[in-house]
Amino acid sequence: MAVNRTAVLKRCRSLDLDPVYLGIDKSSRRKAKNAGRKISEYGLQLREKQKAKFIYGVLEKPFRNYYKKAEKQKGMTGENLMIMLEQRLDNVIFRLGFARTRSEARQIVDHKHVLVNGKCVNIPSYLISAGDVIEIKENKKSSGRYKEIVETTKGRLVPEWLESDAEALKGSVKALPTRDIIDVPVNEMLIVELYSK
Repeated sequence: MAVNRTAVLKRCRSLDLDPVYLGIDKSSRRKAKNAGRKISEYGLQLREKQKAKFIYGVLEKPFRNYYKKAEKQKGMTGENLMIMLEQRLDNVIFRLGFARTRSEARQIVDHKHVLVNGKCVNIPSYLISAGDVIEIKENKKSSGRYKEIVETTKGRLVPEWLESDAEALKGSVKALPTRDIIDVPVNEMLIVELYSK
């Protein structure tokens, strides 16, 4: 699997992104090297795409596939794309507060710690549906790792489309998210413009 080894805060600076959206509490006081430079329209579109890919931890090929699926669905392509990215299992684990970052959530799913409706799912890109119940396996719940995670994430707000029981490490999907409740600072219209060229 491809791994980007660039320092997270450095990537955040270059994409003009607050690390809080990644679940990271650190911040950098440095300025990006191209801070005062004017960016072309293509550059803006590319930055928005890179921002979405970076936030959700998706590589180019799967991201393009999400875009193609979003295009075929009813409604606005950009909104469909953002909703689909938000439905990823690794993102839902992060949103429920069972992981500090999306990459940690991805690892938790990879290591077969997650049950969806009672079945073990180890695919981070698995798309959840409304009514799904997501929980950490019973034999993993008592580990110190999860106690530490819950302690770290207890101040984090769980989105209204999810219901979380941090003590039991269990959550459910009340409904699929709508674009206006997804708090990710991405202008999806620019991504649509980039792909429709």
